[in-house]
Amino acid sequence: MLTEKRQKEILRLLEEKGSVTVQELTEQFHASESTIRRDLTVLHQKGALVKVFGGAVQTETRINIREEQVALREELKKEEKIRIARYAAALVEPEDFVYLDAGSTTAYMIPFLTEKSAVFVTNAVSHALKLTANGFRVILIGGELKAATEAIVGNEAYVNLQKYNFTKGFFGTNGVSRSAGFTTPDINEAMIKECAMKHTQKPYVLCDDSKFFQTSPVSFGGFRDAKIITDRCPDESMKSEEHLIIVEEDGSDI
Repeated sequence: MLTEKRQKEILRLLEEKGSVTVQELTEQFHASESTIRRDLTVLHQKGALVKVFGGAVQTETRINIREEQVALREELKKEEKIRIARYAAALVEPEDFVYLDAGSTTAYMIPFLTEKSAVFVTNAVSHALKLTANGFRVILIGGELKAATEAIVGNEAYVNLQKYNFTKGFFGTNGVSRSAGFTTPDINEAMIKECAMKHTQKPYVLCDDSKFFQTSPVSFGGFRDAKIITDRCPDESMKSEEHLIIVEEDGSDI
């Protein structure tokens, strides 16, 4: 296959899937790994895609408006989310006043939380129930319940949050990019996240590497407004970012 045609096909696959790996492209086109990597480098330099570890993702020009149900998101990248969550849970210290955002990755923190003197505020009904069952003191903010994410949102929730000041906060996100920061599909949920983050001394965003270079319609924080806990460095250019915490398979950070 001619180089130009192969590169067009790579972009077509990327449009369909959102991301591709070097391995699947070598199998798809019966080409060597070095050939595929050269193609990705050329397309990256043209701005047609973004090279990442082991493959490529779409550029940030595409806005992702889709929002999966909680039950579906819990199974996506499950092992990576649990690794991230275990590390995040260990950051909770005695007497911390913690905001725990709704989301699948933040939910995985709960079994690993051990500091009983910490107090938790959350906008997730399911989080509140699990925390209470595990013997923690929990404050559930009031407001409108959003079925898709099982999160409390709306004006009442926003007003409730404004009176709190958190020592630490753990947030989920649908997308992370340098230009748009942390993003989510819903304006009401973004308002709650933004408010809680502004009232948090040490905010952390928990996300697996698939969330990088993705952009949802509404931003709730800038790229450096919180430390990011993830499972893998998404791109060589981000290795120097001091606020990026990469959790190794053994649970240590680099």
